[in-house]
Amino acid sequence: MGQLMCSLSSIPATRSSAQSDELAEYKEREARLEEEPPEGEFEERSDDLPDDVPTKATITIKEINDNRYYYWQWREGDKIKSKYKGPVNDN
Repeated sequence: MGQLMCSLSSIPATRSSAQSDELAEYKEREARLEEEPPEGEFEERSDDLPDDVPTKATITIKEINDNRYYYWQWREGDKIKSKYKGPVNDN
């Protein structure tokens, strides 16, 4: 029984090492993601972005009465906020 106890006691050490490696990889990945802006987002504020619209806003198109309009759209908590930008010019 002493042999069995000895071999079982080495298993947690192996798992702990693997978990440590995974944790280190996770922390490196998180640090890298914090440094890089998400794809599609810009670090600089767009010239045509109104002061009351956050930089994380995206432009969406809404169709109202067969007319298409651009809106800035962003999320604040659980709510989606929108602000009118202008008509879509279909040339």
